[in-house]
Amino acid sequence: MNKNYDELKDKFCHIYGGEKEDLRIFSAPGRVNLIGEHIDYCGGYVLPAALSLDSTVIARPNGKNVLGLAATDLPNRVEISLGDLESAKELKWGNYQAGVAFMLQKAGYSLTGVDMLFHDTVPLGSGLSSSAAIELVTAVTLVTLGNEANDINKHVDMVEMAVLGQKTENEFCGVSCGIMDQFASAMGRKEHAILLDCGGLKYKYLPLKLDGFRIVLGNTKKKRALGESKYNERVSECAEGLRILRQYMTDKNNLCDITLDEFEQYKSKIKNEVIRKRVTHVIGENARVLKAADALQRNDIYELGRLMVEANDSIRDLYEVTGRELDIMTAEALKVDGVIGARMTGAGFGGCNVNIVREDKVELFINQVGRNYKDRTGLTPEFYISETGDGAREITP
Repeated sequence: MNKNYDELKDKFCHIYGGEKEDLRIFSAPGRVNLIGEHIDYCGGYVLPAALSLDSTVIARPNGKNVLGLAATDLPNRVEISLGDLESAKELKWGNYQAGVAFMLQKAGYSLTGVDMLFHDTVPLGSGLSSSAAIELVTAVTLVTLGNEANDINKHVDMVEMAVLGQKTENEFCGVSCGIMDQFASAMGRKEHAILLDCGGLKYKYLPLKLDGFRIVLGNTKKKRALGESKYNERVSECAEGLRILRQYMTDKNNLCDITLDEFEQYKSKIKNEVIRKRVTHVIGENARVLKAADALQRNDIYELGRLMVEANDSIRDLYEVTGRELDIMTAEALKVDGVIGARMTGAGFGGCNVNIVREDKVELFINQVGRNYKDRTGLTPEFYISETGDGAREITP
């Protein structure tokens, strides 16, 4: 067995006691969104890929009506009663797991008490969906072990797990996120991106052939918390834009149902310049995602890179969610020979950017961007050369 899993099992037994033999391993990945930013909550298309960076859980039923929660990088463990999950809303850590359990119960799932040890390689607050990875690994763990404890012979519906993960953030944690992060973590496939229609949850796997190139993620180390940022403000601005445009196009349920031509016809009806800028980004970005999907199908990685740069200009100038650190990271990345695409990824306001870098230039990229970024910001960045990965699942030796 992988030595890392053995070490995690030892750590679990140190915390909870018992033997290693009956422990179970579950995993859910973080994600990188190649293109299609801030449009999942507008019913748009997005193009994420699951990463090999993940949230791993070592788990065992505990025979009690409680969730035992511990993490390899936190000193204290948490116990939450399955009968009083709402009381965990105010926890600094453990609220996401409790929220998932609460939503599962609300959806009719029969749960059992479980002790869990979390080990995360998705950097927290990085824009790589650490929260979605935690939600999905929690959901798969609780449903799998709950079904076994209650003699329910039923496979885990991963699309439903993604939806319940999103509901956890929306209704339990107070973050108005869309479905993309949870869907990518639930449904990811190695060496593929997912073209996801967030309006109807229709999806298609597209081969991600990076022949001669690597995906390099640059972490600005500028932390951001979605609930405390302007994320929810952008959601409200888009809702206002839709409200105005629906007066003239009553059949549109989402901003991304509106075509570029239709928007051109009616954009003057949005008198507020800020709202108009937000909507311009959303509708233009949706069209870019479809062009990027076509580029992947044609194995045209250069066109994907060009569209990524165009998308970054839009999210920086029209949607205004990048911030100084992300702007510097991406600008420095685009100066490096061998970089064909770079853009912020995730919610913004800090976190990571994503870069497509020629394989033989990766070391140069990390050294040059790292040095110049630190000189300009005073922050020491981190870089991850991540592979694509599979979605949430149980791992068996």
